[in-house]
Amino acid sequence: MKRHTKIDKLPTVRRLPGYLSILQKLSATGEMFVSSSKLAEKMGIIPILVRKDIELIQVSGTPRIGYPIKLLIERIENYLGWGASLDAVLIGAGQLGSSILANRELNTLGLRIAAGFDNDSRKMKTSVHGVPIYDSARLEELLKTMHIGLAILCVPAVYAQNVTDILVASGVKGIWNFTSARLSVPEDVITQKEDLTPGYAVLSAKLTRLQTSACR
Repeated sequence: MKRHTKIDKLPTVRRLPGYLSILQKLSATGEMFVSSSKLAEKMGIIPILVRKDIELIQVSGTPRIGYPIKLLIERIENYLGWGASLDAVLIGAGQLGSSILANRELNTLGLRIAAGFDNDSRKMKTSVHGVPIYDSARLEELLKTMHIGLAILCVPAVYAQNVTDILVASGVKGIWNFTSARLSVPEDVITQKEDLTPGYAVLSAKLTRLQTSACR
């Protein structure tokens, strides 16, 4: 039976990168403290929600002064595990995979994509955004010589489980799944599924309502 690793306050965790970006910009301008109302304004949420979010990282504020920015940054980075180096491979260097390889912000968070794999002969033995691309057939072979903590999966869904089985057999413990497939993995392997469909559904519904209101 697959045991799910649960994060109780997932909505808060999803907001933490947003807080971190704001705090880093404030710190760069010399700011030392920030209020919950200022963070709320920049995040587009209510102050009480900010205060509840900050409770998760156990930082206390001072009335009329606010929260210490450097401590907030430190606690958020520690909670998320950012800053520590994590080597990864990407499987599937198509449009989506290539866009992930182009995302330099991931490097600043400690994620280093050491290699990409693809079955397109035009991409083999080349590099995409500075990352070397290898034949997917060599995935199992090369993983034996690499110390990989995370695999980013961008292959067609029909191949996702087969690739996952290879990753698991090779000792990879984290899989970032950008496919539509629901992966079957042992209980000591963590997967995170990123599905664009729900986000598009919300955006589409909002646009539909906006257009409907405009026509009335």
